[in-house]
Amino acid sequence: QVQLVESGGGLVQAGGSLRLSCAASGRTFSNYAMGWFRQAPGKEREFLAAIIRGGGSQYYADSVKGRFTISRDNAKNTAYLQMDSLKPADPAVYSCAASVYNAVVPSTQYNYWGQGTQVTVSS
Repeated sequence: QVQLVESGGGLVQAGGSLRLSCAASGRTFSNYAMGWFRQAPGKEREFLAAIIRGGGSQYYADSVKGRFTISRDNAKNTAYLQMDSLKPADPAVYSCAASVYNAVVPSTQYNYWGQGTQVTVSS
């Protein structure tokens, strides 16, 4: 089992920044690719970004490319999502997830999920 706990959400003005953290415990963190997703009320879960086990490659959805940066620190068992230039369209519950597949995979291929952290953007 891997337990994931997100933090860093909150209220920010449009154009501002937030850094989300995803702390992992349980099995070896470096054995998992990590992804960030978000879900707004009434909408489907949306893939945002993924990073492979060693952190050497990152992948982004077009909606966040150039604004969001995913990273990980395997020594601290933590993944991050730096969010810059936040827009009024970005509010949602943001969740991290861990996958045994060392690639970008659908959300159904993620094995463990955190509870999420709320991000709100004021215009």
